[in-house]
Amino acid sequence: MENGNFFNLHDPDQGIQRILAEGLTARIFPGENLMFSVVRIEPNAEGSMHSHPEEQWGIMLEGSGVRTQDGVEHHVRAGDFWCTPGNVVHGLRAGPDGCLVIDVFSPPRGDYRKAGSGYGS
Repeated sequence: MENGNFFNLHDPDQGIQRILAEGLTARIFPGENLMFSVVRIEPNAEGSMHSHPEEQWGIMLEGSGVRTQDGVEHHVRAGDFWCTPGNVVHGLRAGPDGCLVIDVFSPPRGDYRKAGSGYGS
């Protein structure tokens, strides 16, 4: 269904592919003013704690996990969403069934505009 501005959440061939960490994959969809990222996290996998200057919103679509933000652990499940201001240290550990998360960045992250691995260039 890709038509420049139309995509499918479950199509693994769409988007800019990134491997964020072992067990964490992302498909990135950059726009002019924000960036949409579809993140799949394998059961009990977690990425490193990190920060970036962009504001980030997250939406837990499937599964559960623990979102650590600014040193506080928050148990999250399908339907929960959160805001992470720029430069706040954060990370996510998936629950026993893994999870599917949508991240929205504003402004778009320059380092996510190309395929690769890790949280930065």
